[in-house]
Formats: sequence, C-alpha cells, structure tokens
Amino acid sequence: MEDQYQYNILYSCSDEPKYTGSQLVAEHALSYILSGEIQLYTNRGKETFKEGTIGLIRRNQLAKVIKIPRADGTPFHSINIFLDQESLHSYSLKNQLPTERHYLGEPFLVLPDDPFIQGFFSSLLPYFNQPVQLTAALAALKTTEIIELLIRNPDLKSFLFDFSEPFKIDIENFMNRNYMFHISINEFARLTGRSLATFKRDFTKKFSLPPEKWIRQKRLQQAHFLIAEQKQSPSTVYLEVGFENFSHFSRTFKEFYGYNPSHAQQNT
Repeated sequence: MEDQYQYNILYSCSDEPKYTGSQLVAEHALSYILSGEIQLYTNRGKETFKEGTIGLIRRNQLAKVIKIPRADGTPFHSINIFLDQESLHSYSLKNQLPTERHYLGEPFLVLPDDPFIQGFFSSLLPYFNQPVQLTAALAALKTTEIIELLIRNPDLKSFLFDFSEPFKIDIENFMNRNYMFHISINEFARLTGRSLATFKRDFTKKFSLPPEKWIRQKRLQQAHFLIAEQKQSPSTVYLEVGFENFSHFSRTFKEFYGYNPSHAQQNT
C-alpha cells in the first residue's frame, strides 16, 4: 500500500509496520490517526499514539516514526495536513492578526477530541478515492478551514503565527538532545541558528571533535549503554540511537569496540 500526497495533504496507509526514518518536520503538521498506532521518537523519548489521536507537531522538529497496523490486520491509516508558512502568512495578513512572539510551549501537542476537526478530516477522505477532484484551489480552502478551526483555541495562535526562524542556541545542549536523528550537518547547523561554517567552528570548539566524528561516537556509546546496561536488543537499539541500517551499525560498532553488538553484554 502506498501513501498519497496531494498538495499539502498526505494520506498515509500501511499493511505492515513501517519505519519512516529520521525526519525534519519542516512545516506545522496536523495528523489524525484513523486506524492503528504511531510510535513517535523525539528528543523526549518514545511516545505511542493510538487511533483517534489528533496531534499537532510544530515546524523545525526532529522525529522518527513507526506506523503500526492494528493487531487484527487492519492496515494503518492516517491523514495529515501541513500548514506551510506561506499559507499562514497569507491568513494572518488577510485577517489582520498580529505576528506572535517566539513560541515557547510544547512542540508536540495532542489535541482534545473535537467533532469539528474530526469532521474536517472525514471531509478529506473522498479526495483520496478520487484524487483528480482535489484541486489546488480546494486544497487552499481546506487549509484555511483547518486554520479557522484550530484558532478557536487562542493558545494555538502563538503556535501557528510565530514566523521567526531558528535563532542561535546553545550547541552543546541541542546536540546532546538530538544526536540520534539522522539528518545532515547542514540541517543541524540551521536548527541551531548558525551557518555551516560557524556551526563547525563552534562545534569543534565545544566538543574538541568535528561534528561527524562526535555524532558517530555518541551514537555508539549510547548503543553500548543500552545493550550492555539496559539489556536491550541490538536490532531495536540501532534505530533509537540514529543508525538507519543494521548492518552498517554492526560494522561500525565492531570497528569502534572490537566486538559485535550481540557480544556487548558478555564483555561487561
């Protein structure tokens, strides 16, 4: 089964567990789980969201996702709409909404049950049975509709209408919380509010290692801890610490420690 992506709306489906890899969520994303569940890995750890959950993720967040079908074999289904900055800017100007100050709240929100938002998602489903019916104009109208529904909650205005870009933040704290995400050094630099050259200079000054080498060592050290001390399986640990491929993880682990991940428990 394949996902369908039209304009800024994504209908996701899978009849087996599906790992999406590390993602930079570039735009605000509103998601509704129709069936199955999602395991979401962020810098706060792992969280599981059941079907019926309505979640809102703030832009410029790092996440890893596993989509899991129901135990009875019903495929995983979700529908997602991405609220891009251009659409939000346009809405803000048209409705004379002030630009909000820096949003300092939670970047991952679970919204309460809301029949209007649930109805909004139900209204999108027919377009994925007849994709040609969803035009750019309709997608824009649907985007405006969901913005209207969300800002009935005044607390979400600062979430949606803070248009500031990432500003320079503490590089040590950020990297220690986000090293497990498999993204480019360019993206790490942008998320800490730095140019690539400044990021590399500040990083080496702080950690006494270039970014690529420090990230690899940090992932391996955390993997060793989880396997040797927490007795976790190497086959699950490699994804958690930021490797995308198990064979690459095993090879890199052995090069660094001198033995395979499966032997880590015996060597402690």
